[in-house]
Amino acid sequence: MKKRLLVAALLGTLGVSAQAATLGDENLTITGFGTLAAAKSNTEDARFTRSNQREGTAGTTTIGLDSNLGLQATYSFSDKLSATTQILSRKSTGDSFTTELAWAFVKYKINDETAVRLGRVVVPSFLISDYQNVGYANTMMRPPIEMYGQNIIENADGADINWQHSYGDTNVTAQAFVGVARGKSYVASTHTEPRYHAPAAGFAVSAEHGPVTLRFAHVQGKLTSTEVTAINSLTDTLTKLGFAQLANDISIKDGKRMAFTSVGLLADWNNIVVQAEYGMRRAKEPVYLSESNAWYTMAGYRFGKVLPYYAHAKYDGKGSTLTVPAALAAVPTLNATVKGMLAPSDQSSDILGVRWDFAKSAALKVQVDRVKPGAKNGFLSDVTPAGVGKNVTVVAAGVDFVF
Repeated sequence: MKKRLLVAALLGTLGVSAQAATLGDENLTITGFGTLAAAKSNTEDARFTRSNQREGTAGTTTIGLDSNLGLQATYSFSDKLSATTQILSRKSTGDSFTTELAWAFVKYKINDETAVRLGRVVVPSFLISDYQNVGYANTMMRPPIEMYGQNIIENADGADINWQHSYGDTNVTAQAFVGVARGKSYVASTHTEPRYHAPAAGFAVSAEHGPVTLRFAHVQGKLTSTEVTAINSLTDTLTKLGFAQLANDISIKDGKRMAFTSVGLLADWNNIVVQAEYGMRRAKEPVYLSESNAWYTMAGYRFGKVLPYYAHAKYDGKGSTLTVPAALAAVPTLNATVKGMLAPSDQSSDILGVRWDFAKSAALKVQVDRVKPGAKNGFLSDVTPAGVGKNVTVVAAGVDFVF
């Protein structure tokens, strides 16, 4: 499919040449991508954000929701050995744009089908993990938060192995990785950015046949953070009152194993474009974090360079698997706090948009999201009493480009 060929070229990890600056050295290529977009929601009573983002929009016009800029350099030492670095500027857990090292690895091609990368590599959790930040490579303006909010880890420091093989007209790709993920997680209830680290491993397998691609992925990690102040305060109180086991079960100070599994579909056939994904987050040890299921389906039809599309996304937070001891009922306020934290949440969205490829390497997008929060306000944050349970409409427009 044309879109995936462009992505491979842009990322430069599959050895496909792209439009790139050489800076006088044919071994060095520099590529880039970006989005310049504005968005506004219809209310100040709730804040709509991307996954793991602080600012988003709450009734004000912002460029921080969807805008970003990425630059990537690849240097080929030989036909087999190369090095790639990618930096990405965007708004995430902080109030301002920050620049992060998204990818940084050395790649060695063992043969035409197999390659090993060492350094900072992508965690292949989702259907579009390799290019979820490259707006031009995606039909929608942003990945549905109902799905992508389940796992905020995008990269890890370690190694992966990639293998490709064709079986007749079907091309099979497999990736396996191991490493340590590090980063910040924005906690809306306290407006804090606790750091986390997570030794992780996983794999992804995809099969492409003509216009259709199927993908399966599974990732496990041991999530650890000592800086989640609200949880630490709660577990300290539980320990002092004699509920040490419950406090230990809730906490992630010593690390808790989590798993994420997804299956996805891409199709681009006779101007019909379809994208769908289903994902599950599961706890492998007692922990306060909710287990969840989520899915979305997007369908569009291309009229020349114009592609209107519609998507529906659904998040079903199952709540935590922890069992609250009956004795905690003797402390009503604390009991209510714990049960409220462990309770399930849900959210759904209807998304309507249009993409216009008005230039060779640029596309204009306009998108409207109708967000329907359920229990615990779904993924909306900073919800006022007047905003509880109310739908939120977000209108966004922007230009995606690659160079």
